[in-house]
Amino acid sequence: MPPPPAVTPAPAPRLETRDRGWRAPARRTAQLLVGLVLYAASIALVVRAGLGAMPWDVLTQGVVRQSGWSFGAVTVATSVVVIACWVPLRQRPGVGTLANIAVIGVLVDPFLALVDQLPEALPVVARAALLVLGVAGNGLATALYVGARLGPGPRDGLMTGLVARTGWPVRLVRGGIEVAVVTVGWLLGGTVGVGTLVYALAIGPLVHVLLPRLTVPER
Repeated sequence: MPPPPAVTPAPAPRLETRDRGWRAPARRTAQLLVGLVLYAASIALVVRAGLGAMPWDVLTQGVVRQSGWSFGAVTVATSVVVIACWVPLRQRPGVGTLANIAVIGVLVDPFLALVDQLPEALPVVARAALLVLGVAGNGLATALYVGARLGPGPRDGLMTGLVARTGWPVRLVRGGIEVAVVTVGWLLGGTVGVGTLVYALAIGPLVHVLLPRLTVPER
């Protein structure tokens, strides 16, 4: 009688394949949170520089001056209003959208209090350094939380929704939104200056370079 055929054992599962199931969501969540914390810190740096706030923060400053609310409270309220504008645009918020509102809204006031510990009369060089750090940090923060692919921020979603519904170019829609919020914010008492212009010119190229490197790949 011939011997029974040899049975080849099934190959053991590859660890890298098995791990991929939890690594991608874990990285996305961590990247989202790091990006949002850094975003709140970058807002505080640019505001403390006193050379002109980022466009949406010009609006926030103006509402703060008129309402007496904290910067964080106005940030949350503005985000909720912007989310309401998503409804006719048929945009749907994701986990990252809600985290954007909560994390930035909660952390921006403590970060502002922290940078307020710096001497009141900072030299121009120090203020310029704060501005550069804030703008660079905001570019990195934007690439991190957008690259996590867990949902756009409220303001990003408004832009992409308008682009999808109108067919207009992104640069035109984004530029129109930012001109509108800066104008309203300035009329309400927000700070517009060279920092506002620096941000407007630098944020696009920064995100363009960083986003491909920080986007979590599809599984």
